[in-house]
Amino acid sequence: MQHLLPDDTIWRNLRLATLDPEQPTPYGMLERHALIVREGRVLAIVPEASLPAAHGNTHDLQGRLVTPGLIDCHTHLVFGGNRASEWEQRLNGVSYQQISAQGGGINATVSATRAATEETLFASAQARIACLIREGVTLLEVKSGYGLNAATEEKMLRVAARLAEENLVEISPTLLAAHAVPVEYQGN
Repeated sequence: MQHLLPDDTIWRNLRLATLDPEQPTPYGMLERHALIVREGRVLAIVPEASLPAAHGNTHDLQGRLVTPGLIDCHTHLVFGGNRASEWEQRLNGVSYQQISAQGGGINATVSATRAATEETLFASAQARIACLIREGVTLLEVKSGYGLNAATEEKMLRVAARLAEENLVEISPTLLAAHAVPVEYQGN
């Protein structure tokens, strides 16, 4: 085992899903192990029995399960507006086509996204990303697609870049410029 520094953190008494195919257990599960963290990164995974008797920065996880960070590979995190009422309509049997014909659907989100400032888009996306982080997401893909014009798609990608700078998750931005036919081009 590596030499421990005073600032190292030990997370002990845990079950660890390594997902290592070399481990003979489902999910590469390691029982009665500990994680040693140095400067925010995993330094070592060691059997509980190999730990020193005392270390100042130790946390007992009481047998809880620790897993690798989750990946959300398909998000539309940056958008304006709120279509929650459409969900209720769908639950009541109204089709997406009917909702769209009444001015709802993706075109409602496009209009709201175009009208929103970068700061408004950032604030709403930041609230969404905070929920994902609390659920264990450490990497997410963030699509544009609700701008349907160059200026708004660029605005959305700038927001995604700022989210990446200001959060402790990895963000992979994706330009989805042709998510739908913009209203101004329908029938053309």
